[in-house]
Amino acid sequence: MLISVRNTDISYGDRKLIGDISFEVRNTEKIAIVGRNGCGKTTFLKLLTGDIDPDHRDGNEQPHIDKAPGLTMGWLSQMTFSDENACLGDEIRKVFLPVIKMKQRMDELIAEMDSSPDEKKAAEFAALEERYTYMGGYRSDKDYELVFSRFGFSKEDENRPLSEFSGGQRTKIAFIKLLLSKPDILILDEPTNHLDISTISWLEGYVREYPRAVIIVSHDRLFLDRTAEVVYEIENKKMTRYVGNYSDYTKRKKEQREQQQKAYIAQQKEIERLQAVADRFIHKATKASMAKNKLKQIEHMDIIEAPEDPELNAFHALTKPAVESGGDVLDTDGLGFGYDRQLGKISFSVKKGEKIAIIGGNGLGKSTLLKTVAGRLKPLSGKYRYGHNVEPGYFDQQMAQYENNKSVLDDFHDLYPYLTETETRNMLGGFLFTGEDVFKEVNLLSGGEKVRLALAKIFEKRPNFLLLDEPTNHMDIVGREALEDMLLDYEGTLLLVTHDRYLVKKVAQKLIIFGKEGVEFFPFDYEEFERTYGKEKTESASEVWKIDGDRSSADVPEKQEVPKKKTENPGKELAKRKRRIERLEQLMEENDAKKASIEAQIADPANATDYIKLGELQEELSKIEESELAYMEEWESLQDE
Repeated sequence: MLISVRNTDISYGDRKLIGDISFEVRNTEKIAIVGRNGCGKTTFLKLLTGDIDPDHRDGNEQPHIDKAPGLTMGWLSQMTFSDENACLGDEIRKVFLPVIKMKQRMDELIAEMDSSPDEKKAAEFAALEERYTYMGGYRSDKDYELVFSRFGFSKEDENRPLSEFSGGQRTKIAFIKLLLSKPDILILDEPTNHLDISTISWLEGYVREYPRAVIIVSHDRLFLDRTAEVVYEIENKKMTRYVGNYSDYTKRKKEQREQQQKAYIAQQKEIERLQAVADRFIHKATKASMAKNKLKQIEHMDIIEAPEDPELNAFHALTKPAVESGGDVLDTDGLGFGYDRQLGKISFSVKKGEKIAIIGGNGLGKSTLLKTVAGRLKPLSGKYRYGHNVEPGYFDQQMAQYENNKSVLDDFHDLYPYLTETETRNMLGGFLFTGEDVFKEVNLLSGGEKVRLALAKIFEKRPNFLLLDEPTNHMDIVGREALEDMLLDYEGTLLLVTHDRYLVKKVAQKLIIFGKEGVEFFPFDYEEFERTYGKEKTESASEVWKIDGDRSSADVPEKQEVPKKKTENPGKELAKRKRRIERLEQLMEENDAKKASIEAQIADPANATDYIKLGELQEELSKIEESELAYMEEWESLQDE
């Protein structure tokens, strides 16, 4: 066990984020932490690294955080540059200082033992060599070259000072340092940001093969599907563990919720039935004891709670365009795009209803192409043409950074003054601006809120041709899934720039691919793209890390009227009734024993979260109770006779 966290709460200011945390990292587990924006994922990582302390608890149950001795943890946010003038190669090689010192000491020990053999020195050398091997000392040069080139840097970049690199490049440099430091626990917080698809694919293999533990916080669901072995979800201030990748987690969560809901409904139905029986017989002298027993059964039940509502608030809008376009939406012919120089050239056509994604590396011109066909930039060569009745709606990140001191309500209404306040609120409500949220200043909105406001403005126009540039930036997974559903339902045409491969895989029918060799139109979906380019685009990361309650159906009477007693031979009829009464009492005693057995299993803590078994037990208990009620009704009828 590398880390164990128990009985722990964390807060942000006065707001509790997660309560009663139970979390552990074992051996080489690859762990994903998921949850909505603001749920506490990053704060939890700070707890693990010791940057913050847990909340103090009253009483004896104090927070419990255990870490293995000598544990090393590496987190991208903690990777810093001490000297802006240091050249790139020297800065990255700083991560090898510990193994360089080990190698120096090992060489010293070899020289000393050559002249004078010593058991203590031999033992020290063996321990050092084991640690040196564990930290990758023997292959540090090869690892450096591979990771360095994989993140898009050239040999010429090694001698450039850090100050010359862009923000995105500096993030990659910090990432390289983190990977090469090879900590016992590698913490990746949104690792796929700033990476192109081929590098992300390579990183997936790297993480899978990494011989130590990894903790991942990411909105990239495909990355989580391909790397995670365990998922911890933060929802409703609770942390829950699921075994498997992201898809396994979503499936298991849905199943557990359905099972818990089923068990909850069955138990509530049983409580109502027991209460009805008790109410019916409580005032009858011969049945008062039985009625009280029913009430005790209710009191002694281990109550199954209704499942909490999942945090699924997500935006929505009308997805039918106001006007239908013609069959030909966009046609390009030798379209050259760029600013002061041409970044690429392409010819392609877009038909009505098609959904096309533009994918590829950073800085290659994806957004520039979209701006050009949206009319925001002039073509450098060639031409493009819209078809009949095409009404475009364009979104990019600059629009999402829009600022002013108006309220959300006023800002939206100024663009659509013909809407009533109720209509405006309804539209904003579809994008999660409800209640007092509509009075927030635009300047004070988060990145995700600004994206939602910009999209709300676009969807109110109900265009028939959407051109979207990275619409999922700043969105959490629930928001991304909501946008996917909207785009799938959208009845118009879509041209989309995104790094979200899950979105591409789910929505796009065709692709425009930006690569080192240029830009090309690919008339198939993302799965076909991976099949076609998979081997070329992804290198193996191994390069880096070489109860059973059977009863006779004859004893379970159907609910029906008891036959009228025969008038002939009263003595014989009386004896028959008496025998039946005795048999019914025997059956009720047997039922009591069966119920006691089932109730014990329901109360067993080992079954507390096994909602499938609890549901089956509750169903069996209901059947026994139904038969018991039938026995009682027949018994009462015979007694009255």
